[in-house]
Amino acid sequence: MRYRPFGRTGLSVSAVGFGCWPMAGDRYGAIEDDEAVKAIHRALERGVNCVDTAPAYGAGHSEDVVGRALEGRRKDVILVTKCGVKVPPPGQLGPLRDSSRANILREVDASLKRLRTDWVDVLLIHWPDPSTPFEETMRALEEVVASGRVRFVGVSNFTEAMMAECMRARRIDVLQVGYHMLDRRQERETFPFCTTHGIGVMGYGSLGHGLLTGAFTVATAFDPARDWRGNGVAFGQPIFRGDNFKTNLGVVERLRREIAEPRGVPLSQIALAWVLGHPAVSTALVGARTPAEVDANDAGAHLELSTAERATINTILAEVAGRVREFTPLRPAMEPWGKEIPAGGPV
Repeated sequence: MRYRPFGRTGLSVSAVGFGCWPMAGDRYGAIEDDEAVKAIHRALERGVNCVDTAPAYGAGHSEDVVGRALEGRRKDVILVTKCGVKVPPPGQLGPLRDSSRANILREVDASLKRLRTDWVDVLLIHWPDPSTPFEETMRALEEVVASGRVRFVGVSNFTEAMMAECMRARRIDVLQVGYHMLDRRQERETFPFCTTHGIGVMGYGSLGHGLLTGAFTVATAFDPARDWRGNGVAFGQPIFRGDNFKTNLGVVERLRREIAEPRGVPLSQIALAWVLGHPAVSTALVGARTPAEVDANDAGAHLELSTAERATINTILAEVAGRVREFTPLRPAMEPWGKEIPAGGPV
């Protein structure tokens, strides 16, 4: 495994991080907890030292599984969790955003209990909360750092303008945002700011939320009740919707045939190497349900794409359907927004 500076935290983070949203068991389909624990153990054996979870993943279930998996191994891991998103009561629409001081303090204690630890290495605000001043949020984060329960803090799904406002109250150590071949908005929206200010970047959705694994076909159907991809949208981009999905399957097949196949590697490894090729990225998060999936994914951390391969990839990606120009995190995460870029438009 390769390791990279985690912004200015002084930590060295594995190029591949273990993303634990699939362990929620409610939004990526069902999952067997024992297999999830084995997958985390396998990732640690391969040198992965970053595990990312959140209380919003399965109403705490993901944190419970992570806590179980890390018993006796806690000091070997950069443990990242989040706060500021609450699962609503039955019958109420959600999730609910709450980054108030009172809720942050409550959530931190609850997360530590589920994770079976006295501290987390990084605590992130999961989504921006328009009802709470950023200054209050950042002061609360500083408070939990001063208490010793958290080492470093940051934000997830924030824009550059939001981060700049937050930084007036307290330094942001880490940003987590979606970044993969089919969603390149952050290259122009937040990465330059992070590079300038030495903010570590965690990219999630590195495999296009599964689309870049090459495992889907036109017959693939996602159950909206158990799998968020069933609504056709991936964090504002309707890349899974109707004809967009069919077009993007063609894009994925071209990537497999023209890039992965000549290399003799799975497309997932090409997708991961592509994400890690951006100098702003500290770690690329990849979810896994089994040890075998861990093995298949992590090898991508060792690939280097040539200039010619990247040029070919850019040409192919121009045909992606369902891309949206701007990331607008104050809108619901699963709702499409903005104007779609026609296939063949700017990448």
